[in-house]
Amino acid sequence: MEFNMGNLQKRLKTQYGPWAIVTGASSGIGHEMALKLAESGLNLVLVARRQAILEQMAKDLSNRYGIEVRSVVQDLAVERSLETLAVQTHDLEVGLLVAAAGFGTSGAFLNSRLEQEVEMLNVNCRSLLGLTWHFSQRFAKQRRGGIVLMSSIVGFQGMPFAAHYAATKAYVQTLAEALYVELAPIGIDVIASAPGPTNSGFGDLAGMKMGKVLSAGEVAQGTLKALGRKSTVLPGFLSKLLTYSLVPLPRWARVQIMGGVMKSMTKR
Repeated sequence: MEFNMGNLQKRLKTQYGPWAIVTGASSGIGHEMALKLAESGLNLVLVARRQAILEQMAKDLSNRYGIEVRSVVQDLAVERSLETLAVQTHDLEVGLLVAAAGFGTSGAFLNSRLEQEVEMLNVNCRSLLGLTWHFSQRFAKQRRGGIVLMSSIVGFQGMPFAAHYAATKAYVQTLAEALYVELAPIGIDVIASAPGPTNSGFGDLAGMKMGKVLSAGEVAQGTLKALGRKSTVLPGFLSKLLTYSLVPLPRWARVQIMGGVMKSMTKR
């Protein structure tokens, strides 16, 4: 059956409007998520650290799609960021949370900097937990809502040379799987999006040489299409290929293979 983009846009606005929050909105998957939602007519709260980019993005999306856009300049690694975001959105009828903010590190664990690893834990896990809890409470009162959490194919097993990053994604994956079941009876849709390597700026930040990759737009499109229909999506053919090819293997073998792949991609 041919995919109908118009039907998806109508469903997103009807089920999750009128407002959506997108973290990590200034680049990569978060940026593409915001664009897809704006095309669907949802008003947006854009959250990221880079003020100039957010303000220009808000202006462009508002002018192009006739939607309302709020910019919230916030570093989600900071503990009080959730409180700030809650205050700045308390007057809005938010129906969708897209928690796309996150970053990774790569290389030998012994060579890592603890300060950077803790910062990654704060962004990828602690802030995501706080956002998910807060908006789950709000959505429960409305008896409707959607939550998109960004997992990764590396979260399905340990990954040497990106050990802590993979661990943060395993946290996201298992949280989403459980909440999909727990929150469904009260009208809240939850999905874990687990893409493979994506052209989102992640590789440069993590210090990796990326080969064949997905586009951020491909990930955003596949994720929003699957929202409300399954607990986990592997957006794009590459994500499915890399994941399903390892399924028959025991977990210890998957760890060894993924570690070899990551070691070859690591610059340092």
